[in-house]
Amino acid sequence: MKIGDKVAAIDEDLKGTITSVKGEIVVFKDEHGFTHQFKKNKLVPQNPEIYDQVKAIRKAEIPKPVSKKHHKKHLVLDLHFENMVKNPVDYDAFERIFMQKEKLVETLDFCRKNNLKKLEIIHGIGDGVLQRMVHDYLIGQTNLEFDDHDFFYHQRGSVLVTLK
Repeated sequence: MKIGDKVAAIDEDLKGTITSVKGEIVVFKDEHGFTHQFKKNKLVPQNPEIYDQVKAIRKAEIPKPVSKKHHKKHLVLDLHFENMVKNPVDYDAFERIFMQKEKLVETLDFCRKNNLKKLEIIHGIGDGVLQRMVHDYLIGQTNLEFDDHDFFYHQRGSVLVTLK
């Protein structure tokens, strides 16, 4: 440390310029014109040029592992009757809607048992009978959320259910 160097005091909020050095004692003047005396080991040089020769080393950042459950797609249940049985013409309307409701109940139970959070139910647009059955059943259930009265209620062929 020499006269004219800028220093800061350790453990105190004091900065200034060195005016004299006498052995281990350093006298400096702060920005307000007051003089202060400290031992050399209680001062830190305030010289930004001392870091010019130090080269910064950049290390590659290690990517954080992401849980596999965040990459899972949600389960999709297609209630189109043609996809559920081999000969759809062999069933009347009551049997069709009954089997579709049973499939819906089974799938919701499966989602709850396996802690699945999202289920997309594809009911199609059609005449709205299946859509009405799906929405009526979901309204009667607890611990789930779904869009039941949105703007495109009769124009969408599916509903996304979020289980709590």
